[in-house]
Amino acid sequence: MDKQLKKVISVLFACIVLISPAVAVAQQAVESTSPQAPEGPIVHRDLPYVTGGHERQKLDLYLPRTEEKLPLIIRIHGGAWLAGSKESEGPQDYLQDGFAVASINYRLSQHAVFPAQIQDCKAAVRYLRANAQKYNLDPNRFGVWGASAGGHLAALLGTTGDVNEFDVGENLSVSSRVQAVVDYFGPTDFLQMEAHRLPNGMIHNSPDSPESKLIGGYIQDNPQKVAKANPITYVKKDDPPFLIIHGDMDPLVPHHQSELLETALKKAGVPVIFYTVKGGGHGGFKDPNVPKLTKEFFEKHLKNKH
Repeated sequence: MDKQLKKVISVLFACIVLISPAVAVAQQAVESTSPQAPEGPIVHRDLPYVTGGHERQKLDLYLPRTEEKLPLIIRIHGGAWLAGSKESEGPQDYLQDGFAVASINYRLSQHAVFPAQIQDCKAAVRYLRANAQKYNLDPNRFGVWGASAGGHLAALLGTTGDVNEFDVGENLSVSSRVQAVVDYFGPTDFLQMEAHRLPNGMIHNSPDSPESKLIGGYIQDNPQKVAKANPITYVKKDDPPFLIIHGDMDPLVPHHQSELLETALKKAGVPVIFYTVKGGGHGGFKDPNVPKLTKEFFEKHLKNKH
């Protein structure tokens, strides 16, 4: 290699050595000013809403990252009060719309008969309200949403805001009231289910029916226990607004159950929207109006967007 070429290579190498640190510094500066990818939600799993309670008395809480006080949607799973789990009721896309979402478990009928289930739901609401500041929640904007057995409990939460006998345990200094209710095809009057079931539908007047297992006895022999478990029993004018959605071909919970609740709410002067899914069965709706109505309802009543 001639002397001239060696000189050129030496100069180039020196330049590279000098430039490299500057490039690294420049790259760091760019990275520090570049917009970061949005962080995911904060998730608290298996929060016990009863101290030292049953393994089912826990909830999951999903929080979008924001400094604003969050409206909360409390989701209650279905499963005929004898199955189901909070893991099946995720936040869907509500976090990106500025809602916090809690999904709760409750004792099933094989663990304890009614009113254990509504006592648990109310305990969960009180826990969340008592810890609203800790989790950045707005305690005045709590909504509830359930389907089937979860719809029954959601409706019951809505109509028993002033029924003190279901508030037991901790955090009794705060209310278990909710400000909005979404009821997807929940039972509302157990003793009227059999008369309105579809020909191939579930039999309700049986000692082995989910309703009988819930109250701990054959529903036909226990009208007082049934009345205590029926959301329709407690309807009054100061109940929160309701959105009710039900398929008219539901083989498990007759469509008539939601008709009864709508009639009772209207008679009491409670704001209610009742949407029937034509040809719809027990959930699994393909009707685009269902998610649209649900989101609009929560936006209106938990964010005051009309």
